[in-house]
Amino acid sequence: MTAAAPNGHGSRPADPHTRRTIPAGIGDTRRETYVTFHAVTLFRGVRSLGMYPQHGERITMEPRLNYFGNSLAGKVLKHINSASKVLSESTLPHATQELVKIRASQINGCGFCTDMHTKDAAAAGETAQRLHLVAAWREATVFTDAERAALEVAEQGTRLADAAGGVTDEAWANAAKHYDEDQLVALMSLIAVINAYNRVNVINQQPAGDYKPGMFG
Repeated sequence: MTAAAPNGHGSRPADPHTRRTIPAGIGDTRRETYVTFHAVTLFRGVRSLGMYPQHGERITMEPRLNYFGNSLAGKVLKHINSASKVLSESTLPHATQELVKIRASQINGCGFCTDMHTKDAAAAGETAQRLHLVAAWREATVFTDAERAALEVAEQGTRLADAAGGVTDEAWANAAKHYDEDQLVALMSLIAVINAYNRVNVINQQPAGDYKPGMFG
């Protein structure tokens, strides 16, 4: 989208955010001011229409259905929760379990589980720094070799559709250096269980942000 400049020097492409043609001949500083002014104007217009939350406002979201209040869902969750409890009592370190659940939930885009497990981890004593770096654990220096091995298996085990062959022999062998057989079973099972929770919540568009540690017992 272009328009002829009034000074005869040609035209500049329209700014993609404002859909306004930027007059030719405007210097870099003035051009930045011009674009910023119209971007702010557009933002204010959208917000005035109620399309963007005002400062301090909470967005109201509703799930597709009341999954947690459904009797059939209750029977399903009873078994998944039982499996989760067994895993929580396993010898796989609790901190590692929370890291795995957080990373899988991030990959799957599950806001509800990400909110829940970051808060649970913090309540259990996990540091804010480590929680902030879970999504970029490969470049972070705050995780142990054992935790990094578990996170690698968790990522590959969650991204099955993205990786031919699933979890690689290399990733599995590395994890086996740090965990015994029962812990490896717990790790595999934990990845399966958190992915099940993630899919239920994502499909149901379960709102996130209101979880408080311990609210589910």
